[in-house]
Amino acid sequence: MKNTIILYPTNGWGHLVPMVELGKFITTHHHTTLSIKILLPSPPNTATLQYIAAVSATAPSMTFHHLSPSQHLLYALQSLISQSSKPKAFILDFFNHSATDVTKLLNIPTYFYFPNAASCVAVFLYTPTLHHNTKNGYTHSNYNDMLRHIPGLPPLSPEDMPEPLLDRRSRSYESFVNMSMKMRKANGIIVNTFSKLENKALLTLENGGCVLERHDPRVFCVGPLVSNVGFANNDDGGCLSWLDSQPSGAVVFLSFGSYGRFSKVQLREIAVALERSGRRFLWVVRDPIGYERRELSLEELLPKGFLERTKERGMVVKNWAPQVKVLSHNSVGGFVTHCGWNSVMEAVSWGVPMVAWPLYAEQRLNKVVMVEEMKVALPLKENEDGFVRAAELEGRVRELMDSEKGRGKEIRERVLGARNDAVAALGHSGSSRVALDELVELWTQ
Repeated sequence: MKNTIILYPTNGWGHLVPMVELGKFITTHHHTTLSIKILLPSPPNTATLQYIAAVSATAPSMTFHHLSPSQHLLYALQSLISQSSKPKAFILDFFNHSATDVTKLLNIPTYFYFPNAASCVAVFLYTPTLHHNTKNGYTHSNYNDMLRHIPGLPPLSPEDMPEPLLDRRSRSYESFVNMSMKMRKANGIIVNTFSKLENKALLTLENGGCVLERHDPRVFCVGPLVSNVGFANNDDGGCLSWLDSQPSGAVVFLSFGSYGRFSKVQLREIAVALERSGRRFLWVVRDPIGYERRELSLEELLPKGFLERTKERGMVVKNWAPQVKVLSHNSVGGFVTHCGWNSVMEAVSWGVPMVAWPLYAEQRLNKVVMVEEMKVALPLKENEDGFVRAAELEGRVRELMDSEKGRGKEIRERVLGARNDAVAALGHSGSSRVALDELVELWTQ
């Protein structure tokens, strides 16, 4: 009889897809001993159902269970336990940290899964220390000083931190501190990264540098886990056939995630930058902030005549492109990204250098690590209000795509080395495979 592992993702593609990829990684290499049950915290929409169907067709060792809005996790787990043996492990997304109260009650070994950088994990594990050391004597200066000395990370500023950690009076801040405390008590933390990419942060985590108490959860790096599952009803808008007609490594790809939206003015500034750069480009454009109720045409969004003037060297698609297929295409030589960790892992897996343009969540922290530690991206300078001028973007695109010396060349070489390290990590006896085997041994002993 197979041992059961339960995965508990949160809503949102940036969390569901990486959790499913973790399940696939486990069952691919240990399908004879383990089965995976994925608990979905709310009824899925049509797109999620289509995704689940595509996954189920290729990964029969994983089954999906939907929690109804009124169904409590405790009763769902008790029902699963009554139907079979107790799960060997419960792996939850960090946003579902309240589930640890239930798994503790049922005495199920519990692991956090982070579809984020190990550096982000280090910040979260260190958060209770930040909170404690500034609790009674909080000032901006002592907080800023502590941010410059977080173990395993380059010097940070408040602007680099996830927004909920900036306002100590907010409920979000309280929730993050609570989550961090629960992380410290977990049986382990699983991270979608690999050892050679974030060596400094991982050494700190392994040596307990971020947790001063006795209990120090083990960290298991199992990445890069990248999804290749597409959606049958998603038309690529002709972008893949267009890429087929472009020279090798000549196209810069611009895409900013599921929630990445700009103002109309910023979209036009991007268009000016791309036109002036003279470089080939593939750009995914979403409707701007404030226009969610009425879809605008590309002609309405972009400068007059832009599409016509750039049609020989550029392509703009609305809302969506098959990102993994684009990044893996031979014609793509650069990526302007919002620094979402899934996107970073995809770019690294295919050796595509990046320009870092963070927008929300932990992306500013990712930018610092990508630029200062990993050295796989160029930074993009913003105005105080977050606006990026055309001249700045144009300069970074040229530097990334053209320079035969300096930072552009160094980053291109570095990311190609990281790609080789990624392949090795997932290969036989690679660091991520070894980490997975250690986890499975813990679960099945």
